Amino acid sequence: MPTLFDPIRFGDIAATNRIVMAPLTRDRAGPAQTPTPLMATYYEQRATAGLIVTEATQISAEGQGYLDTPGIYSAEQVAGWRRVTDAVHGRGGKIVLQLWHVGRISHVSLQPNGQPPVSSTARRANGKTFTANGFENVSVPRALRLDELPRIVAEYALAARNAIDAGFDGVEVHGANGYLLEQFLRDSINDRTDAYGGPKENRARLLLEVLNAIVAGIGAGRTGLRLSPVTPANDARQDSDAQGLFNYVIEQLSPLKLAFVHVIEGATGGPRDVAPFDYAALRSRFKQGNEYGAWIVNNGYTRAMAIAAVASSAADMVAFGKPFISNPDLVERLRHDAPLAALNPDTLFGGSARGYTDYPPLELEPA
Repeated sequence: MPTLFDPIRFGDIAATNRIVMAPLTRDRAGPAQTPTPLMATYYEQRATAGLIVTEATQISAEGQGYLDTPGIYSAEQVAGWRRVTDAVHGRGGKIVLQLWHVGRISHVSLQPNGQPPVSSTARRANGKTFTANGFENVSVPRALRLDELPRIVAEYALAARNAIDAGFDGVEVHGANGYLLEQFLRDSINDRTDAYGGPKENRARLLLEVLNAIVAGIGAGRTGLRLSPVTPANDARQDSDAQGLFNYVIEQLSPLKLAFVHVIEGATGGPRDVAPFDYAALRSRFKQGNEYGAWIVNNGYTRAMAIAAVASSAADMVAFGKPFISNPDLVERLRHDAPLAALNPDTLFGGSARGYTDYPPLELEPA
């Protein structure tokens, strides 16, 4: 039986263990949304994770929804991320970039020329975002025109190629948490009447086009996807048939032979039982020939739950989010069943090294 601490290969990526650092927005990018040397230190400290998934990173200026989040669409941003990947690889780690377009979860102050955010819909989300003035209500969006959608697909594909140029081992497409791609997926948000609205086949069209374009550009072995079938994050109300929708998505993606699928079980950062959903049935559809594709699970996993999930083959890898913030050496703490340090909630978003790179590792006694 595999263990949480065994190596694994998925797609073109070989990891030394099955512990994943989940994407964590920290709002510490520099001017022009460029990654900083401090960010390189932060990720380097956590390079013992089998795989690091970076904080969500916007594919375009239009894709930004929070203050001081990094991008991957300019030469300066690519160069900044190269410092990060070099630091992680220097410690033997593997790292993929999470590709992000927030859609309607944005504010006009963060958009180019103060324009409205874009989405599948013109309905405003009941939510807030982090701006120069603190947390503010998100702005009313504009529904994307049909002729604009090829541009969105092309921006994702270019961002993926930029990520490889920046030295990443691959990318994870952010299809979760009520952001743009999920704004198209869920019928609780998508009110379109064109070829990208209505039945699930239409609502899944943009996500599938994005993934096909990325795979064509960088290869399936370096491409992953994050989904959150029932999370209510960012005013993403439940789809009328979440099981049918996400089963269909996975069935359509399986022939692509993606490196991995990363699933948030339940409410992101909240209850795992927020709505009924059969995750095992979803996983059973992610097949690559006669074998299952690599499956990463996330949300509220304890050490015992993670060990059991891998040992039972319910998952291939387990992602941890907040524990990695205050425990840069989380892998060793889990390996030795050592206590976990608590995080400082006041330093989660924005700021300096305090609450970012100053959490000390646990000094383990020799066996």
